[in-house]
Amino acid sequence: MDATDQAALVARRDATPVELLDAAIERIERIDPSLNAVVIRWFDHAREVAASPDLPDGPFRGVPFLLKDLWATYAGQRISNGNVALKNANTISTIDTTLVSRYRAAGLVIAGRTNSPELGSVPVTEPLAWGATRNPWDTSRTPGGSSGGSAAAVAAGMVPFAHASDGGGSIRIPASCCGLVGLKPSQGRITFGPARDESGLGVEHCVSRTVRDTAALLDATCGPGIGDTVTAPAPSRPYTLEVGADPGRLRIGLLDHHPQGGAVDQDCVDAARNTAALLESLGHHVEPAWPAALEDSSFSSQFGALWSTNMGVSLSRFEEAVGHPLGADEFELMNRAQADFAKLFSSIDYARALAAVAQFRRAVQAWWTQGWDLLVTPTNAQVPLPIGTIVNDPNHPMAPLARSGAFVPFTPAWNTSGQPAISVPMHWSAEGLPVGTQLVAAYGREDVLIRVASQLEQAQPWAHRRPPV
Repeated sequence: MDATDQAALVARRDATPVELLDAAIERIERIDPSLNAVVIRWFDHAREVAASPDLPDGPFRGVPFLLKDLWATYAGQRISNGNVALKNANTISTIDTTLVSRYRAAGLVIAGRTNSPELGSVPVTEPLAWGATRNPWDTSRTPGGSSGGSAAAVAAGMVPFAHASDGGGSIRIPASCCGLVGLKPSQGRITFGPARDESGLGVEHCVSRTVRDTAALLDATCGPGIGDTVTAPAPSRPYTLEVGADPGRLRIGLLDHHPQGGAVDQDCVDAARNTAALLESLGHHVEPAWPAALEDSSFSSQFGALWSTNMGVSLSRFEEAVGHPLGADEFELMNRAQADFAKLFSSIDYARALAAVAQFRRAVQAWWTQGWDLLVTPTNAQVPLPIGTIVNDPNHPMAPLARSGAFVPFTPAWNTSGQPAISVPMHWSAEGLPVGTQLVAAYGREDVLIRVASQLEQAQPWAHRRPPV
């Protein structure tokens, strides 16, 4: 059952929140030794929440849920952000983020945290702190990252959906690797409040098995928080009403190759092309077209100042949290190399990087003002990688970053532009590996993505598929 059906069980009194939670805990304890997805657990606390008469009567009352181990703090519970030092310090959060408060108000019963790479900096989930999470479709391969723990847990049926976040593809990448739905909302759609800075790149939502779960959770959590500087335009109606709604005849562009000339696996090309053909059969107009700004490789060099500075800020905050400078074995090599790289930049370099982001955002978004409704691309450029493909290398500390770029060239642009994008599981390789297709809409138009994703889900269902684990 998806989360919508599980909530209906509770609403009809066919099951209690405690029964749903105990069933989820049983699945986690039975399945997770093969996957290493749920690395922090607070089952006793969750049972108290599920049994409480004060459990909020929200749209997902009694449904078990998991938080990604990255930034989303839950008062009284552990968080490590994938870092060895924070893990060893047993860091306990003192507040809920606004999003976590909204999850709780929706009636979700949060039972623990899922594995994340340190600071979510790579598209695989193999932190030194917790070890590798494995893909339930093939345990020799990655579930993707950085929300790989959440994706593995949902794909394996531990919980019906789980929290995820995305600063360069980290919702969509693991959704593609694990055969799930992964919506990256528009920048400003879901608040980062009350205390976290807005980098302009990251967003939070979930990975799920059904479009309706993704839509309903967005209804429960969207909206600005106090002091937000960027807020997406409010939807005209609940997103759940977009599920099954007629999207009309859309003008859709297809980008089925690397826009800067890199290699793309044939399965990933096939996923995008087959989705385009299905969309044409459903009455849409599809032709090869994409924003020309995606072909500009010079942007990434300017972007480096922004990304590495954010890494340096995170390192300093970790050191404040544990009360001492982090040693060589307490902060991963690639992330430290990026933090050190930031020291080479001046304030002018950083300002120029911010200006480059704004220029790129305007150039990309302009394509949607020219009569286009959607862009279709592969989600990833390669099928799920073998565990250990992207690893720290003492001789080449930035090598994992280059390897990551080759794996996921199609997702980061939309974090920079702030646009919503969704990965849907439209293809399986001959080896049985899921391969996602990415749909990108204009800023603020999650409604279009949900309508079209729902149309694809009806035409070519995927939720019945089950991985070996």
